[in-house]
Parts: sequence; C-alpha cells; structure tokens
Amino acid sequence: MQIVTGGKSPIYRQVVDQVRSGIAAGKLTVGDPLPSVRGLAAELVVNPNTIAKAYSILVSEGAVESHQGRGFFVAEQRNIYTKAERLRRLEEALRPAIAEALSLGFDEQELLAQTSKHFHRLTKA
Repeated sequence: MQIVTGGKSPIYRQVVDQVRSGIAAGKLTVGDPLPSVRGLAAELVVNPNTIAKAYSILVSEGAVESHQGRGFFVAEQRNIYTKAERLRRLEEALRPAIAEALSLGFDEQELLAQTSKHFHRLTKA
C-alpha cells in the first residue's frame, strides 16, 4: 500500500480506496487478512487512528469484517445499499472526475474510452 502525503485525498481515504481496488481487482479475496492497524500505521508512518478510521469505513460499507482479537478480513461482497443509494454514491464520485476531464479538454468519447480501459484493467484478475 502506498500513500501520498499532502495530496488532495486524505490518507484514510487513500487506504480505503486502495483496499477497495484490491478487492475489485481480485488481489484481495474473501477471508484475506488485512494488515493490523498498528502494523500498517508503522509501515506507512501515519497515526494508527488514521488506519483505524479507514478500516471503520470499510467495515461500515461491508467490504471488511472485524473479528475481535484476530483483526480485519475481506468480507463476502454484499450490497448493503439500495439501488438508489448506490446510484447517488456513483454520481457523487463521477461528477468531479467528469468535470476534471471536461476542463482538460476531453470529449465524451475519449472519457468513455478511458473509463472503459480503466474498468477492464481494474476488473481483470
């Protein structure tokens, strides 16, 4: 796991996004353990509370399970949100990316091509 300090995205969000990406790409599968909070915090040289916050978000989203005294593990995928909520969250994530692409001069076809390319890259095992 790698983080960028001083970037746009907070460290806890970077951790959440990287775990999600690992799960989506099949690099992390159901039952795989995540590094301990203290261990990952030491590795990334961040406050353990930052990692605890990231893991808490992943647990609340259902991506990760916490087993008391044993740690955190990748959970079986399940939809904990309604279709409407998932669409709302998707739109919330897409809006700034599309705005950025437009401000960089990309047209719809270029944006769709890049989206498709990255979708396939992420979902191939």
